[in-house]
Amino acid sequence: MKEEKKKNNKEEHSKYKWFITAFVSTFLLSLLFSYISTNAITEIELIPAILILILVIFIGILFDIIGVAVTVADEENFHAKASKKISGSKTAIKLIRNSARVANICADIIGDICGVLSGAISAIIALKISESYSLNINTQFLLSAISASLTVGGKAIGKEIAQKNTDRIVWAVSKLLKFFYK
Repeated sequence: MKEEKKKNNKEEHSKYKWFITAFVSTFLLSLLFSYISTNAITEIELIPAILILILVIFIGILFDIIGVAVTVADEENFHAKASKKISGSKTAIKLIRNSARVANICADIIGDICGVLSGAISAIIALKISESYSLNINTQFLLSAISASLTVGGKAIGKEIAQKNTDRIVWAVSKLLKFFYK
């Protein structure tokens, strides 16, 4: 009975610790990326700003794909590779075993930051367009809607891709992480 209570307290502590870690890291990353991108976007021309917007949307979609793939992946598929000591297979298993946190980092933290950034960037681009072409219409609403539609549509397609290519995606991410851990 005491041991079970200790285990529950440890799990509860771990949940609070993760919440604080996710909160603080999201706050700091969002602050940093918002500052950098907003200042960078105001200083560059229209076409590079649009390309950066597309890149930010793409990054959000890519990390959403990774988050979905890790949550639906089957750990058993990587045990055979691990028994053959194939590089990256243990990393893939760790990703799958920690799928809730990995999905939170990829889809929520990075994905949501990209969503906020794309909104801010599209607002700055709208101002650039209005100033450059002396438009009286409010292009901000149109660009925000386009940005949101690309993000949501891209994530919808990405979820299909993630479900159909789960093992390949998890394998590629694990090999990439293994490369960076060296």
